[in-house]
Amino acid sequence: MDFGASMFFTDYSMAPGELARALEERGFESLWAPEHSHIPISRLSPFPAGGELPKRYYDVMDPFVTLTAAAMATKTLKVATGICLVIQRDPVQTAKLVASIDTLCGGRFLFGVGGGWNAEEMADHGTLFKTRFTLMRERIEAMKEIWTKEKAEYHGEFVDFPVMMTWPKPVQKPHPPVIVAGAFPQGARRALRYGNGWVPNASRPQYEDVAAFLPQFRQMAAEAARDLDGVPVTIFGAAENRERLLRYRGEGVARVVVSLPSEKAATVLPILDRWAELARRV
Repeated sequence: MDFGASMFFTDYSMAPGELARALEERGFESLWAPEHSHIPISRLSPFPAGGELPKRYYDVMDPFVTLTAAAMATKTLKVATGICLVIQRDPVQTAKLVASIDTLCGGRFLFGVGGGWNAEEMADHGTLFKTRFTLMRERIEAMKEIWTKEKAEYHGEFVDFPVMMTWPKPVQKPHPPVIVAGAFPQGARRALRYGNGWVPNASRPQYEDVAAFLPQFRQMAAEAARDLDGVPVTIFGAAENRERLLRYRGEGVARVVVSLPSEKAATVLPILDRWAELARRV
């Protein structure tokens, strides 16, 4: 079981290159960067974790920029969107972003994606909340065509373009892993339909223990004729709890991702040191 870490990179947090080097030095496998393009003042959508929306959600930098900086500062660390709001991004341009960063980092990119929760934010991008998951699927399918075909085209309900040519193509073949985030069971079904991994978030209030859903996920994978090696589970928001981490490992979880505060090194590095020691014990 691998260990990753995520941070909302801001102008008051550790810089992405600095954090990436610290993670690589401590044996972490991956660095994950979330995204929000903006937060509408008139927001009615509740924060999924409950309570007030933290300031870092308003302040977070673009993940493709920060992850490029992280990739250039490291040699082996994987860099990942955690998650990319593809429902708010043009698929043709996003396909080029993904292929470009995967090329620059030598095939170390993981494409974490999700449908989002902020209806007002996505509305500003012309996306309807009720049809966002159909749009997400079509955009991902369209990007796969772009990554894998010399001449690509796609014709869907929301995404439609004629034959086109665009480069670069990703280093990873057929393309970087598309790791789909979302709650059980709908998020798991989407991951099995068109993803290369599933990401449940252990910190969500509806989960007493996200590991309780893993046997059902394995059954769903079998029914969908998906090999579990092709849809590994990544758990976000893991707690600093050795017994629970051992349970995750025993259930076949591929990686856990630690959520770090948007702070400077003096605050973050001691947290990394604790987790590195815990990882060794697990």
